[in-house]
Amino acid sequence: MIKLLFLFLIIAALCLTGTTSFAQNNSPDRADTVAPLQIQPSMNVFRRFDADVEAMNLFYGKVLGLEQLMTFNLGGGSRVARFQAGDSQVKLSGKVPNRSYHRGNIPDATGLRLLTFFFTNQHDLEKSFKDHGLKVPIFKPVPETGRSFALVQDPDEQWVELVIVPQAEEAACKGIEIGLVVSDLARSRAFYRDFVGLDELPPEKDSLFDTIKYPFRHGSTTVSLRCFGSDLPADTGSGGIQYVISDAKKVDSMAKARKIVIDQPLNIMKGFALLTIWLDDPDGIINYFAQVGVKEDQDQGR
Repeated sequence: MIKLLFLFLIIAALCLTGTTSFAQNNSPDRADTVAPLQIQPSMNVFRRFDADVEAMNLFYGKVLGLEQLMTFNLGGGSRVARFQAGDSQVKLSGKVPNRSYHRGNIPDATGLRLLTFFFTNQHDLEKSFKDHGLKVPIFKPVPETGRSFALVQDPDEQWVELVIVPQAEEAACKGIEIGLVVSDLARSRAFYRDFVGLDELPPEKDSLFDTIKYPFRHGSTTVSLRCFGSDLPADTGSGGIQYVISDAKKVDSMAKARKIVIDQPLNIMKGFALLTIWLDDPDGIINYFAQVGVKEDQDQGR
């Protein structure tokens, strides 16, 4: 036990190097962040996979009960299946070759490692798994709350947390939680607080991994940061975050001014009236900004 405690303290020290306190950083000048440009009161999330498409659609649609929306055909055999999750969308698409992927347990790599969905009726959710021939999740109580949770894997072996909340907390079901594993909490907190402009919430005791997680919120979506070491392999391809914004060019200029890595420069998606820019957070996790209603002949300002 003493050895385990010592190991935990070493990992925490590595992750927290240079981190300043929540109280010192809770009030950034939001005018200097992307926050004023966000026009959707939530964030979307996407996952890339190479499992069977129908199995993935069944899991997120029928089993979890998310409403399946129109699938987008992006051409070249690329499709994006969309599911409504409260105020957010979950978007599923195939893997791309220029990104790294790492399976295994949640703490085994940095990246988008966990999606959390909220429900009020445990019996109905268990029945849904059983009716679709899947192993019924085993729920455990969340200490000091009226909630319970279970961890499952989707058909692509990516992790999903199912949280049962009391009826009094039904509003939680309109949101999702995006779980990121990062290598340096100071750098990642600064990115999501001082550039993206998410509201930094107080750190929370995380009974799931016996650690501390650092939540950030925009509307009904929460991004939670956890750190399990500074030298983990990076999963930069399995998932990312999408923001719907009013001015992609402004995001581009802000990113360049702050020397943030641009994965995909400004680009108009033909047929979708969408101007996009893809940025990397400090661990290479995709942050994808999309401006809707753009004229396709509009100068992209590169």
